Amino acid sequence: MLTETELAAWYERLNFSESTRAVIDQVRLSGPARRVGGGRSNVSGFYPSRKMGVTIQFESHRVELAAIYEMEHDPQTLEFYDQPNAIALDYKSANGRRQVVRHTPDFFVVRLDAAGWEEWKTEDELNRLAEHSPNRYRREAGCWHCPPGESHASQFGLFYRLRSSKEIDWRFQRNALFLEDYMRSDSGSISPASAGRIVSYASALPGISLAELIGQVETFATRDDIYSLIAAERIYVDLRAGLLVEPGTIRVFPDRKFALQHAVEQERSSLPRRFRTLRAGARVTWDGRTWQVANIGSTIVALLGEDARLLELPAATLESLIKDGRLRQSSDDPEPNTSQKISDVLLHASEEDLRVANHRANAVRQRLSGENPTGAGVPARTLRRWIAGYRAAESQFGAGFIGLLPRTGNRGNLTRRLPEVTLRLMNEIIEGDYETVRQKSRIASWASLNEICKREGVSTPSYTTFCLAVRNRNRFTQTLKRQGPRAAYQHGPFYMELDLKTPRHGDRPFEICHVDHTQLDIELTDSTGKHTLGRPWMTLMIDAFSRRILAVHVDFEEPSYRSCMMVLRECVRRHNRLPQCLVVDWGPEFCSTYFEALLARYECIKKARPPAKARFGSLIERMFGTTNTQFLHNLLGNTQITRNVRQVTKSVNPKELAVWPLSPFVELNSSAGTYTRSTIPTSIRRWERARKTYTITDSRTPARGFSG
Repeated sequence: MLTETELAAWYERLNFSESTRAVIDQVRLSGPARRVGGGRSNVSGFYPSRKMGVTIQFESHRVELAAIYEMEHDPQTLEFYDQPNAIALDYKSANGRRQVVRHTPDFFVVRLDAAGWEEWKTEDELNRLAEHSPNRYRREAGCWHCPPGESHASQFGLFYRLRSSKEIDWRFQRNALFLEDYMRSDSGSISPASAGRIVSYASALPGISLAELIGQVETFATRDDIYSLIAAERIYVDLRAGLLVEPGTIRVFPDRKFALQHAVEQERSSLPRRFRTLRAGARVTWDGRTWQVANIGSTIVALLGEDARLLELPAATLESLIKDGRLRQSSDDPEPNTSQKISDVLLHASEEDLRVANHRANAVRQRLSGENPTGAGVPARTLRRWIAGYRAAESQFGAGFIGLLPRTGNRGNLTRRLPEVTLRLMNEIIEGDYETVRQKSRIASWASLNEICKREGVSTPSYTTFCLAVRNRNRFTQTLKRQGPRAAYQHGPFYMELDLKTPRHGDRPFEICHVDHTQLDIELTDSTGKHTLGRPWMTLMIDAFSRRILAVHVDFEEPSYRSCMMVLRECVRRHNRLPQCLVVDWGPEFCSTYFEALLARYECIKKARPPAKARFGSLIERMFGTTNTQFLHNLLGNTQITRNVRQVTKSVNPKELAVWPLSPFVELNSSAGTYTRSTIPTSIRRWERARKTYTITDSRTPARGFSG
C-alpha cells in the first residue's frame, strides 16, 4: 500500500481536486461496504493479498478472483479495494422510466496514471443484462461500457470500467496460481552457487525451453529452484505465452529485454500470422488480380488465375511476395472452422458407424495406393462410390475419413404426421399444465390435451406420442419447473469441456484442498467397553490433485472452529505446511473469525462452495461414502441397520454391539493398521478375548510432504 508521502506525491502528479481526494480517501479509510455471500453457482471467498496486506473478498472465483490476480501482479496497479462504498447510478430503463439505484462496484483501483471503480461480470451475463437494461450496459467498439457509472465517475475525474470475463488471460491465471507458493516463499533459500549457474544457463542460451533447462541443471538444482528464480524475477519467462505445467512450451530468458528481442527476430523469420494458415482453395490478391491457391507442395505453390491460367511459383518466392506486402490474402475469404465440423461429425457417430468407416478406409487406401483391397470382396461400383466420397470430404474438410461414415441415421421419412395445430397444443399443455409445481401425472395432462383437441376439432395425439414428447424435453428444465432447483441439480449439465480454465483440481499437490465434516456410521464406547459414547464426527482434509488424505481428526464434539483448527494442525504435523487454497462449505465453523484469521495469517486462499451444490465438493463427499462403505461397515457397531429402524432389535442394535474405544479406532482409521478384514473379531465374546491378546499398533512410516 502507498505511504502518506507516496499518496501525496501521487495526488500532486495527477493534479486531483480536493473533492476527488476526499472520495479516494473515503474509500481507502473505509472497510468493505458488504460481506460477499456468493450465489447459487458462484464460489466466493477471501484472497490474502501481499500487495494490500489484507484479505480481499471475491464473489466468483472465475471472474473476480481472476481480476484480483491480474491486479496483484500488475506493476501499474498500486492499490485495489474490494466492495467500496455504494455509488448512485441514474439512467432510464428499457421502457423509458427513470431509475436511480445504489450500486456497489466490485473494486476501487488506484493505478499509476488514474483511479476509479471497476465492475467485473461474465460475458454471457453482460449480454443478458444489455438486453434487459440497454441504457446501463452497452457494448461499443468491442468494449463494454456503463454510461451512468462513467457519468458519476467523470465528475470527480475518475474512471468507471465495466470489465468482461472475455478479457481474462487464463494462461497467466494458471501460471500465477502455480507460482503462488514460490512468490510467498523466500528465494534466498537457494544456494548462491546453484542460483548463479541457473542464471548463467539462461544467459548463455536465451530462448531455451523450460524443459531443456530443467534437464541441463538437474545434476545440481531442482525444479523448485528454477520456479523460485522465476517467481523472484531473477530469470524471465512470459507467463502469458505458455503454461508452466507444460515446460516444453515455455521459453526462458535472462530478462524481459532479451525476450522482446527474441520475439522480434522470430517475427521477422516467419510468415505473418495471417498467412500461416494459407491453404488450398484460399483466394489471394497480387498486383490487382485475384488468384486462387490450387496446390501447396513442398517446394512449389500453384496459383489459378481468373482466366483459368495456372501459375507455379517457388515457395521461397511466394514467401518473399508476402513479406513485401505485394501478395495479400483476400479479406472476404475467412478460414472455415473445419476442425469443429469434423469434431461434431465424429462426436455424433456411433461405434458401429466408426467400425464401418474404418473398414471402408482400409479398402479405399489400398485401392488408391495401387493395391487390390484384401478381405471380403467389394464390388467395383461400391468402391468407386467410396473413393468419390473420400475425395469429396478431403476437399471440403481436409479429412477424407468423414466421407466414409455411413449415413443410415438420415434414412426414412422423418416428417411428422400430426398437424401443426396438434403439435402446438401438445407443447402448450406440456409447458403450461405438466411442467408446473402441481406435478400432475402424464395421464392427467394428456386427458386435458384430449379435451382441448376435441373442442378445437383437431386430431388427438396418442398417449404414447405424448409421453415421448415429454421425455424429449430438457430434463433439467422440466425438473426445475416441477420440483425446484435442488431436485433439478442432479440433472444439470456435466463439466465436459477442457480448456485453460478447466483444471478445477489444480496443477500440483497442496494447490487446492477440501475440508469437511461427517458423522461416522459406527457407535464407539469408552475405554472400559461398558458405556456407549455415540457416533463420532470426522473432519477430513483431502488434496484435490493427488486425491491423498492429508489430515484426519476424529472426536465426539460437533463441528466447530476447534475441529477446523485441529485438522489444520494435523496437516502441519504430517507435512510441515498448509494448503495454498482451502475449499469449504458454508458451515458456521468455516465462517468463524478464528478460522478466517488463521488462513489470513498464513496466506491461504479460502473458497466457499455454493450451498446445495454437492458436485463442487464431490471429492470429499465421495471419500466420506467410501470410508463408510469400505471400512466402517465391516466393523462391529456399524449403524447400517438403523436405516430400517423397525427392523432393529436388541441383538442387532449397534449400541449393544459397540466395542471400539475412540483411541484404538482413530489409530486404526488413520494408519495402515495391523488388522485385515479376516482378523477383525466378529462377535463381542471373540473381541473380549482378542482385546487381551492383540495390541493395535501404528505400523505406517511417517507421511512425506509434497514438493511444489
